[in-house]
Order: sequence, then structure tokens, then C-alpha cells
Amino acid sequence: MKILLVDDDFKNSMLLKRFIEADKNGHEVIYANNGKIGLEYYKEYRPDLILLDINMPEMNGFELAETIRRSDKKVIIFFLTDRTEKVDRLHGFSLKGNDYIPKPFYPEELIAKINERFESISLKQEIVHKIGETIFRPNLCSLTFLGETHALSVRQTEILQLLANNKGNLVERDYILEQVWGDASYSNSLALNVQITYLRRLLADPSISIISLKKKGYILKDES
Repeated sequence: MKILLVDDDFKNSMLLKRFIEADKNGHEVIYANNGKIGLEYYKEYRPDLILLDINMPEMNGFELAETIRRSDKKVIIFFLTDRTEKVDRLHGFSLKGNDYIPKPFYPEELIAKINERFESISLKQEIVHKIGETIFRPNLCSLTFLGETHALSVRQTEILQLLANNKGNLVERDYILEQVWGDASYSNSLALNVQITYLRRLLADPSISIISLKKKGYILKDES
């Protein structure tokens, strides 16, 4: 999974980044040393989870979370902070933070929380879609074609599952945006375009295509 770590403590952030990336689940960690850069990286990389310090230059963690939540209700946000007063914790949760972890903490505890959160997303009833000669497993976030398996991000999985559930039929753009991002804003609409491009590249099976109907939505077509 793609994780954005935003914290101005460079030394400890690098240690935490290496620790998370060494986990058996193979998470990718992108680092930003202040809230302003964190916002730029959020828009560029569209992470699945954000680890967010509060006291930072340029833009603090509360301000960054509030800005992100205006257009994205689904990305997971963990606050990592030494601000442990009740008023701060309540403010963090009022911004729809998913967890509030006081510093110092054990890295093993954080990784357990990260993995538990991702497992809670993916531990659904085992559903396997056969599209052409491609096997799509939403709970594993994977595509397999001719024996080769590719990993999907959480958002790519959610988009493809909506299309696969309605194979051959139009799935409206606004419906996808509401289901995957929680908001049909312009920035999320651009992000959807990017994710559809990635999915088209990953769907190597020539019998499968994602048809785009301008300003309407998408159709997953299977010509096998």
C-alpha cells in the first residue's frame, strides 16, 4: 500500500520509513518534511494512508487534514504527535482522523495498526472476477493474466470492482467518485482519470477494454 509520511523530524522519519518498508506487506512510503509539501505529494501520489505529524512549518497537520478532507473522505489519516491533550485529540477526530497515536510510540505498534486497517478493508467475502482470461481478486488487490500477477492500489481495486460488478454496462463518473473518494470534486475527477489510465495499462488481456463515454462514465468491455 502507498503511505504518505508527513513529519518535520527528518532523522526519526527516515528510521520509521525504513521500518515500515521492511514489513512483510511491502508498503511504499513517500516522505514530506512539512505540510505544504505533504499536500503537493498527496495530490501527486494519492496515497492509501497518511501518517501526519501536527506541529510542522508551512502548514500544520490539522490544517493539512482539514484541506484533504474537503475533497477526500476516504483516505486513511493517522495523526502521529506529541500533542496529547484531550482538546487536541478531539480536534483530530473532528477532522475525521482515523487514529491518533501519541509520540513516542513503538514502530511495531504502528505497523500493526496500519496492517489491521488495510486488512479490515480487504477482508471481505472472497470474490473472484474472471474477465476475459484475467483473474481479478478484489480482496487481494490483484490481477492475474497468463500466470503474471500485478498488485493494485486500494483505489484501483475499488474502481475496477465497480466496473466488474457492472460489466458491459455504463458506470457513471459521479457514482465512481462518490463511492471511491466520497466526493465528486474537480480534483478527484482528475485523479479518477489517472487511475483509469493505470488500470488500462495493467489490463494486459487484449480482450478487455475500459470504454470511456465523455462526461458520462465508463464501461468494462469483455470481448472474449
